[in-house]
Amino acid sequence: MAKKDAIDARHYDVILAPHITEKSTLLSENNAVVFKVANTATKPQIKAAVEALFDVKVEGVNTIVAKGKTKRWKGKPYKRVDSKKAIVRLAEGQSIDITEGVS
Repeated sequence: MAKKDAIDARHYDVILAPHITEKSTLLSENNAVVFKVANTATKPQIKAAVEALFDVKVEGVNTIVAKGKTKRWKGKPYKRVDSKKAIVRLAEGQSIDITEGVS
């Protein structure tokens, strides 16, 4: 049997912030929470971090990588930063209140 994951400093490097939009609020009705995560984070790392930080049971993790757009400023092109989001589906009866923060 695996022992319960302790809160590790690496978990804070994986989960960067909650992603609060209208669509993510609608997902919360279906036991899902959306987080901004590190670009190098894997699904098992995200699952372990959420379970350790928020003390909940995670059923599944889906990730989305949004490629940065190419823009121009004063005629010179530049590229916005890529970002990664994780949609974390929680077990039935579990919930995360993202407004209170990590305790």
